[in-house]
Amino acid sequence: MKPRHTALAVLVAAIWGVNFVAIELGLRDFPPLLFSGLRFLVAAVPALFLVGPPRVAWKWVVAVGLVLGVAKFGFVFSGMHAGMPAGLSSLVLQSQVVFTVVFAAVLLRERPRRAQLVGIGVASAGILVIALDYGVGSPLGAFLLVIAGAACWGLSNVVTRHARPPDALSFIVWVSAVAVLPLFGLSLLVEGPEADLAALRGFDWTGAASLGFVAWISTLLGFGLWGFLLREYDAGTVAPFSLLVPVVGMLSAWVFLGEELTVLRCTAGLLVIAGMAGTAIRQRDPVRPHADEPVPAASTAGPA
Repeated sequence: MKPRHTALAVLVAAIWGVNFVAIELGLRDFPPLLFSGLRFLVAAVPALFLVGPPRVAWKWVVAVGLVLGVAKFGFVFSGMHAGMPAGLSSLVLQSQVVFTVVFAAVLLRERPRRAQLVGIGVASAGILVIALDYGVGSPLGAFLLVIAGAACWGLSNVVTRHARPPDALSFIVWVSAVAVLPLFGLSLLVEGPEADLAALRGFDWTGAASLGFVAWISTLLGFGLWGFLLREYDAGTVAPFSLLVPVVGMLSAWVFLGEELTVLRCTAGLLVIAGMAGTAIRQRDPVRPHADEPVPAASTAGPA
């Protein structure tokens, strides 16, 4: 990989890691479902005029929009709003790699490799350590919401892999557009119009900066650069850079939010990252993989 492209890959991982801090700050001003809906609205509306049609069947756009945009982000934002720390959320959410492998085996009949099975076991051990550590004196429901978000992300990865959109940025813009109205509807039903109106009336520069970061920097810029790298290099080359996301997420939450980094949490983080790396290992091939070959699960990683 060329040095400037390596720098771009590291930049994307850094953006997606810091994104969890931006989400945490935004959730102080907005209810979680409303914030998620606003994120997609701000990301999709201007971009729809700049990108072409998704170039895949609309059923896949709608499916990913509901599973990834509505379910995954709804669960994750709700979990963080309920008390799941930003740094741990960035780590636990990467268990999507495990769910991707499992769903691919069940739905696409992709047989997991031995390295993937070992990686799943190691990552699961790390998640269990986090659950035991976090569950002491903390709301376990918040942790489970983030896990549910990771499961939805894994399912959306499999659907996206099956759809094979030729333009990643165009696809994510249209997926964002699909998620807007369902999230606003759920916000009105679950969080209530009074809470939504109060949040909008109290809109300040902190909320605006958080919303702008998660919508434009993390979603549009992050996915745009990631899609460019995947067009230039095979997924096995690009995917390992996603392992930096939880590292940056936990460090940035420690620096900017004062979240505690205990030895136990760092150990659990190493287990999760090592397990994720195991699922991305593939046998070297002298030629670039064909379009119909599966890619490592980590290559589908993206922002929260």
